[in-house]
Amino acid sequence: MEYLEQILVPLGGFSLVTYHLWFLYQLIRHPTKTVMGINAVNRRMWVETIMEDQSKNGILAVQTLRNNIMASTMLATMAITLGSIISVLITRGWGVSIPATSDSTTSSSMSVGAGSTDDVIVTVKFFSMLTCFLLAFLFNVQTIRYYSHGGMLINVPTTKWPELSRSKATEYIVRVFECASYFWSLGLRAFYFAFPLFMWIFGPIPMFVCCITMVFVLYFLDVSFDEECMSVTSPSTIVVDP
Repeated sequence: MEYLEQILVPLGGFSLVTYHLWFLYQLIRHPTKTVMGINAVNRRMWVETIMEDQSKNGILAVQTLRNNIMASTMLATMAITLGSIISVLITRGWGVSIPATSDSTTSSSMSVGAGSTDDVIVTVKFFSMLTCFLLAFLFNVQTIRYYSHGGMLINVPTTKWPELSRSKATEYIVRVFECASYFWSLGLRAFYFAFPLFMWIFGPIPMFVCCITMVFVLYFLDVSFDEECMSVTSPSTIVVDP
């Protein structure tokens, strides 16, 4: 029953990739219909508010950035730990194998449940998960980098900048925080992609079901259904830099 693996696995991966291409289109062309686009508007207002009065909002900025850096550090640590465990499994040749049996019916049913047990396919499964965790680690490290830079820049009073450069300075700091936010989102997406790959170990059917379920879940997490937010925000105020 290896044909299930040849059909369901590509279909599951195609559904996830197609959804994210559609979401990227929505984020660029209709940002106020997405949660990330609305968050970008609020992030810009937050940066401008913090920089208006450092004496009142400085502690708030430090606490907010500290929480974000701690969350990114936790995810980066989790990603590199899981990646190290999978690396050990690959190098030692561990995988999911079907025990030999003389009963052809039992062997066939186990093949349907576990998919292909070829060593190469099993290695591909683990290597795909390893790639996702390594990407999650790199994205979260970049998140920490941008938040660290932004924490220093946002505490510089606007009065220190020349009057003609203040708007450009604010815009630059907003872009720094937007990059941090987008890397954070990419790190989470890498974790999301790793989950169907993990289910692939148990067979193509669990992997396909997980992909379809995740598409529906991500749709309700990514799309904004708040009409009031859509009406009060303008797409021209959002800077999207995927």
